[in-house]
Amino acid sequence: MPRRQRLTILALGIALSAPLAVAEERFITLASTTSTEQSGLFADIVPQFREATGIDVRVVAVGTGQAFEIARRGDADSLLVHDTEGEERFIAAGYASERLDVMYNDFVLIGPRDDPAGIAEADDILDAFNLIAASGTPFTSRGDDSGTHRAEQRFWQDAGVDTAGSWYRELGSGMGATLNTAAAMDAYVFADRATWLAFDNRHDLAVLFEGDEALFNPYGSLLLDRERHPHLKHDLAEQWHRWLVSKEGQEAIAGYTIDGEQLFFPNAE
Repeated sequence: MPRRQRLTILALGIALSAPLAVAEERFITLASTTSTEQSGLFADIVPQFREATGIDVRVVAVGTGQAFEIARRGDADSLLVHDTEGEERFIAAGYASERLDVMYNDFVLIGPRDDPAGIAEADDILDAFNLIAASGTPFTSRGDDSGTHRAEQRFWQDAGVDTAGSWYRELGSGMGATLNTAAAMDAYVFADRATWLAFDNRHDLAVLFEGDEALFNPYGSLLLDRERHPHLKHDLAEQWHRWLVSKEGQEAIAGYTIDGEQLFFPNAE
């Protein structure tokens, strides 16, 4: 057989087999938060899910507000975020049919070790926010409509603080980048504990206020509505949704640690 003919047959075989290979690839697109991605959680648990089901999970890590918008447009098959009020509104608007508690961690207030605002002695989180504002010490905010940013904004509002001023720096960036800026500026910053534990560039920063019940930070998985976006991979997404709250999924979440410290705590009912 002439060489050119052999090459033509080989090329034809590859072309015919390519659609089959694509069809056999099983994956979902998950819209989730930078805290779950930057903490390293997905890098640890997604391979366990893939091993159990043969389904891969491709994570789009953005702020919670952006994750809602991606899912609202039908550009993701599944949603995992941490804004319970927003999640309930999302369901009420008909974009999702079910929300399940998956896990929780907590928020912390971080700042320079010498604590110029004295927040380590605060009575509660609202007192701590008032002390920061009164001190005029720089505060770096994500400013990205993430679940963390939404929680921070609620605390400023409840504390009766107007954040207009040069001391308050709204960055429009993810948690890791915001922590980097805070470290460079010796500023206070509101963060989720998981990302803080995974963060290496701490400089002189330390956790200065924690433990208030108001800092509880639950994460929920949402099953997107089949009728609104029938093109999504609903069957595959539901396997991920159910696996997260299964015994295996909850054990995988609990088993993820950094330096022996657990970052997320399963709380499926």
